[in-house]
Amino acid sequence: MTEGLRYAYAVVRDTAAPQAALDALTALEDVPGVAGEPVVAVRHQGLAVLAGAVPAEDFDEGPLRERLEDMAWLEKVARTHQRVVDTVGAESCVIPVRLATVCQGEEGLRRMLATGRERFASALDRLEGRVEWGVKAYAATPAPPEPPAPEPPAPNRPPAGTPNTPGGMSGRDYLRRRKAQRQAAERRWGDTEEGARLVHDTLSGLAERARLHPPQDPRLSGVSDRNVLNAAYLVRREDSAAFAERVGELAERTAALRVELTGPWAPYSFTAPDENAATGEHTAPDRAESAGAEG
Repeated sequence: MTEGLRYAYAVVRDTAAPQAALDALTALEDVPGVAGEPVVAVRHQGLAVLAGAVPAEDFDEGPLRERLEDMAWLEKVARTHQRVVDTVGAESCVIPVRLATVCQGEEGLRRMLATGRERFASALDRLEGRVEWGVKAYAATPAPPEPPAPEPPAPNRPPAGTPNTPGGMSGRDYLRRRKAQRQAAERRWGDTEEGARLVHDTLSGLAERARLHPPQDPRLSGVSDRNVLNAAYLVRREDSAAFAERVGELAERTAALRVELTGPWAPYSFTAPDENAATGEHTAPDRAESAGAEG
């Protein structure tokens, strides 16, 4: 059946192998799609889009826009989408399609391939044999220094720290100490910023391309430490082990930072954005990074 809504995950090269023998589909044999559906390949002009049939009550244009306001549902869809893409990308070159891109039937998928053929083919040529690694660096907020212990009181003298006594801390002394604490904290932050630059500059030299992303919002990531580096690096697949080893070495050298390595992933950060307007696809709000159903 070719009618109904189809959810697109990624674009790969059509190797002209039978459907059941496509490497991408073989890898996805036990990986269901966002609606629990099997993922199939729809071919056109030397390309194949990996897609699955999804129900209109969730993925038609109107319901989809409402669903995208449900963060729990959106997170589940995003995780499933990424699992499909990364499963295929583990063994072959894949161009991820924007989250929640839905077309009208297989004909809509073929139209997407035809409209974006030059862009998809160029990206496949450019990204063949390459993967994306993510590196984040965090600087823990330094704990405030302990206040100095008061001197023991002398005979017939009030305890140190009592206001308006010779041993007490005046308002001026308190402000001086607070200023010194702020300056020390600023120096520590400066050390972490310099460490982040060192990490990024070093890794950029090992990668073919690098991209800096905005720092993560701790309210969304759940990590309270300050995110001073959030970057993606495009690395040749055969250089991945050396790249990961270098990240480990840098983590040991930059004691002021906690360095986190993720990947390898499909090259999400190095794929040109989808030009949905040309295919007639509706686009959901940018903050959800989603596209609606094709009309």
